[in-house]
Amino acid sequence: MVHRLVLFVSLCLVAVSLQAQGFLASRSSLYAFTGTSGANLSQFNTLIADRGQLPIPNRYNSFGLGYQARLNDFIFGLEVSQHQSRTADLGAHRFQYRTSRAFLNLGYSLTEEGKFQLIHYLSMGLGYMNAQLLPKDQSKDLKTFLKDPGQGFVLREHDIQRGTSNYGNFLTEIGFQISYDFPIPNRKEAMKVIAKAGYSFSPFEDSWKLNGISFDNAQAGAFFRVGTGISLPDRNFFYKDATIGVSLIHGIHFSNPDKFNTYLKEQGYETLEGRPSQLGLRILGETDGFLYGMDVFNVALKGRASTTQTHSLNSLRIYANLGKKFFQYKNWGIGAIGGLGYGNLRYSLLKDQKPDFPALLDQRNFDGYLRNSGIFLKPEVLIEYGLPMTKRKLFDLVFTTTAGYEQAFPGYKLGGVSMNSYQSGPFVTFGLGIHP
Repeated sequence: MVHRLVLFVSLCLVAVSLQAQGFLASRSSLYAFTGTSGANLSQFNTLIADRGQLPIPNRYNSFGLGYQARLNDFIFGLEVSQHQSRTADLGAHRFQYRTSRAFLNLGYSLTEEGKFQLIHYLSMGLGYMNAQLLPKDQSKDLKTFLKDPGQGFVLREHDIQRGTSNYGNFLTEIGFQISYDFPIPNRKEAMKVIAKAGYSFSPFEDSWKLNGISFDNAQAGAFFRVGTGISLPDRNFFYKDATIGVSLIHGIHFSNPDKFNTYLKEQGYETLEGRPSQLGLRILGETDGFLYGMDVFNVALKGRASTTQTHSLNSLRIYANLGKKFFQYKNWGIGAIGGLGYGNLRYSLLKDQKPDFPALLDQRNFDGYLRNSGIFLKPEVLIEYGLPMTKRKLFDLVFTTTAGYEQAFPGYKLGGVSMNSYQSGPFVTFGLGIHP
């Protein structure tokens, strides 16, 4: 599914170049957003109501990162987002669901290029879902946890905690976006404030059915979101020596969970082997050699824990980056970037076979889950090559390679065990993207 999405993006870029033969104006932007939406899990609410429990709250919160480029009145963009429900207590356990979405946005501006913009857009993409019922007070000791990991249940569809490439199922959104530019003193960039309203759809019935219960509405509903970011309006540049681009990045981390594996082996589980790999999104801007942007990516290891269980060790990391391009020759560039980020660490130990609802709600003790989070620092060196894709150079196809070192700060622990050997270490990444 991910490969099909990449092919679709390429076809859309060809359409952009054809539409922009009478090219007049352009801008590119990066932004972060948050918002709220509604979802009534009717089947699950009926199930718990029969057991005297209050229904799950009908609202979930959203936050994410986005990229947008405008050529004439045509709008192209990418967004990644996470959506999280409120918690609901069911006895000694707590229920919550989370979803993630990766969207390609296509739209049309209803206003001329200027400080104020009104855009109508359609989004198409892929998703992930996690619904869990776990104890309010989970075991904090790894050895104790591994002896009896069945603390609740964790249900997943297109489990990206086993790798970003597991995104799947078709999702769509339709909506309107308004934005306004505010000047930044002594800078060519503008601060962009946005608001979005629309409706999210899971168009195919029972696409998100987990153990006999439909959770389709968790990927749907009317939404309202607000955000802010950086934009490069055409009017601020006499000669366009600035751009914001977006790339799909894939990399390898030269680290391993040695100490964690020791505990797994002692308790009779298979160890997590191999090098953790990542797949994610980089939005990188450049103005007069000054680099800035954001990264979001997923680092994952997975495998069999036993003949009846699987396990995964996953870390989602989000960085804010600043840097400098100190060499540029024709289409080649070399720079250095420093990043400050947030990352979590999640270990899942899941049973292969679980009953359907309602039996699952009554038995419930099948799966285990541990989580922690902290701060990351990273320096990296960037090498890029830009290949113009049209005669008028409307956008470049950009190939990038980076090498750097990630340092978890302070030291990470999971279940009381140090995870520095997994969270910190050197890495290399390879990227493919576009620069308008």
